Amino acid sequence: MLTPYRRHVKSCLHRTEGRKYRRCHCPIWVDGSLGRKEIRKSLDLRDWQKAQDLVRGWEAKDSVAAQPEADAMPLTIEQACERFLGSKQADGLREASLYKYRLLCRELREFADVHGLSLLNEFDINWLDEYRASWRNKNISAKKKLERLRAFFRFAEQRELISDNPAASLRNPIITSPPTLPFEPEEMTPILAACDIYAGKYPRAGEEYAKKLKALVLLLRYSGLRIRDAVTLRRADIKDGCLFLYTQKTNVPVRLPLPPSVIEALEAIHSACGQYFFWTGTSKAKSAVGDWQRSLKKLFQLAGVLNGHAHRFRDTFAVDLLVRNVSLEDVSILLGHESVKTTQRHYAPWVHARQARLEACVRRTWEEADEASAEGKGYAKGTQEMRGR
Repeated sequence: MLTPYRRHVKSCLHRTEGRKYRRCHCPIWVDGSLGRKEIRKSLDLRDWQKAQDLVRGWEAKDSVAAQPEADAMPLTIEQACERFLGSKQADGLREASLYKYRLLCRELREFADVHGLSLLNEFDINWLDEYRASWRNKNISAKKKLERLRAFFRFAEQRELISDNPAASLRNPIITSPPTLPFEPEEMTPILAACDIYAGKYPRAGEEYAKKLKALVLLLRYSGLRIRDAVTLRRADIKDGCLFLYTQKTNVPVRLPLPPSVIEALEAIHSACGQYFFWTGTSKAKSAVGDWQRSLKKLFQLAGVLNGHAHRFRDTFAVDLLVRNVSLEDVSILLGHESVKTTQRHYAPWVHARQARLEACVRRTWEEADEASAEGKGYAKGTQEMRGR
């Protein structure tokens, strides 16, 4: 709604009566909102009737423009979700990413059904706040889910399914969980030892499965692969003692040599799995990853390692390289990161290990400088004695 008013000049006798006084000849301004846009401007008029006619014309034009066409029915949440998922599938996203978007849409529809929401434009910022408060996700998981929610409403806004994006004003959650830490050498030893007694502790697994588990642990430790890429690794990806593949998450080519112990462990795996080492290829990759993660959890418990997680092998691989003077750029390539900034963000906590080594180098220069200074003083003293003679 727009409100015209007199903006009194300094010489106006009615200036003290404020903007409600209209019977003077001061310039007329307008204040208010029109089509979700704040307006405060001069009308370049002094005639009150003409100003009112102009403002009412603006409001009438905006009202007509805001009315939907007769055949343009508001889109339901179900229809919006179908269009969004169809677009994501057309983008060629991998199945794991599509699963997360499907899960978001399903939860969104379930929330809408419980609260009696059917149309997409009914989902305003207040309902989004309530929907977000119902999440069980925390830290990184909540942040990633919020990114997918923003993507959904951004898609709807870009396709003009809604007039504005209510999710754009949602702030990221505060991340309180510490980053995962690499395995220490005193932790890796009992983990590998637990692989040898795994079949005895869990007889249903069998010796062959225990061999696979040990091979998977060695592969994760010395390749830096994500658990999904390791589980779905094909036999053809190992050539001449080197691993070559495109990581599924970034599609960045990775080629790195593997220690002979890892190659031997992989070659010892029975070929019943066909073209894969740890996966049959017939089930869903997500299910296979879940099975191996549960086995790793039992392995960590058997080894007495607290907070064991598959991603810590990747951290161990990266930190070991950084400590051994491998550049951050090279580590980023070996990890399959698209940008070195990603590597810096995830492995900043361990830069102090490299910093400590740099400090030691600087201290050594001090010692060398002191030795050089002492030698210089001795040389100067000897020169003076020679001159005295």
